Amino acid sequence: MRYECIKCNSKFDPHEKLYTCPRCGGLLEIELNLDELAEKLDRKRLKTDPLGVWKYRTLMPIFDDSKIVTLHEGGTPLYRCDRLAEEVGVRELHVKYEGANPTGSFKDRGMTVGVTKALEFGVKAVACASTGNTSASLAAYAAKAGLRCVVLLPSGKVALGKLAQAIMYGARVLSIRGNFDQALAIIRRVCDEADDIYLLNSVNPFRLQGQKSIAFEIADQLGWEVPDRVVVPMGNCANIWAIYKGFLEFDATDITGGMPMMTGIQAEGAMPIVDAIKRGLDEFLPVENPETIATAIRIGKPVNGPKAIRAIRASGGTAECVSDEEIIAAQKLLAKLEGIGVEPASASTVAGLRKLVEQGAIDGDERIVCVATGAMLKDPEEVIEVSERPLEVPAIYEEVKKLLRWQHAP
Repeated sequence: MRYECIKCNSKFDPHEKLYTCPRCGGLLEIELNLDELAEKLDRKRLKTDPLGVWKYRTLMPIFDDSKIVTLHEGGTPLYRCDRLAEEVGVRELHVKYEGANPTGSFKDRGMTVGVTKALEFGVKAVACASTGNTSASLAAYAAKAGLRCVVLLPSGKVALGKLAQAIMYGARVLSIRGNFDQALAIIRRVCDEADDIYLLNSVNPFRLQGQKSIAFEIADQLGWEVPDRVVVPMGNCANIWAIYKGFLEFDATDITGGMPMMTGIQAEGAMPIVDAIKRGLDEFLPVENPETIATAIRIGKPVNGPKAIRAIRASGGTAECVSDEEIIAAQKLLAKLEGIGVEPASASTVAGLRKLVEQGAIDGDERIVCVATGAMLKDPEEVIEVSERPLEVPAIYEEVKKLLRWQHAP
């Protein structure tokens, strides 16, 4: 196992506490010795053990099992959504519902590995900047590990459901008068200057190693087959790369064969990666003042943008943007047709898929998985705002019956 820079290919000792390449400042990736691990994999247990991040322990970059911090994350449902597939216009559609994780989002997969690494490094505290889900997850896992937790949030830009979680789990929460990108720059500097605090934003390559288990589970739940396409919301862009990496490692160890087309979705008000993909750019141009109802992807300068571009292009995928109106429509559609409640960022995948099918960019005969990254009540204010109000009627039987006549309509 080693750190490897995706920019200059320099390699570093994984026992060092690094976030980016000390030589060129590029993003680091954790590379495992897959040939060696392929021989160690217990393929029988892979077929029989229950789902969860640590089912795939052999492919997780941990040295000391006694340090593992877990809240039994992973093992989330993969729903087959036939009614939604018909509405969108595809043959087979599944939704990987990450809202079933302990704190209600996919971030828990990364934090079980990231906070475990924090214990291995012997730090006393962990920290992050966040648009919400990261702070909730880190605070919970820090509490479980007995570590102090510091969180920087952009003032007025975080959904109350997520803010309440971080506070309840005991994090020290600071709200800055600025955006997420500014919050990340500040907390990154704090962690660079202190030896006893560990940064667990997605610039941390170990955190992404936990998130790659989404790919492992999708293949597992599809009978060890790879879907044609996986659609992922893109905020800081860690997840699309992590899922790509998971499928890559399964392919390299002959657990599965092939790679799905990685398809990233951003909101129109925060779409630097979509812009780069559509214009054929190798580097993205940051969005200075990102804005969207989907707070989890309201990020204009995604740290893992270069990895996202690489994952999309290497897999033959694509990227698309959607409006807030399209996101809300997809959120309602997923709830009303399939009974799956998600936050706006998660619904962007369904909105993006629908748009790409209408454009003819996606073949309707594909087998597709949309990743729903967080639960509906992560953003309760938005749900209340976009939903119809309940009808108020007198407490009289005849009046209620009058309004329920639709139940008996042919």
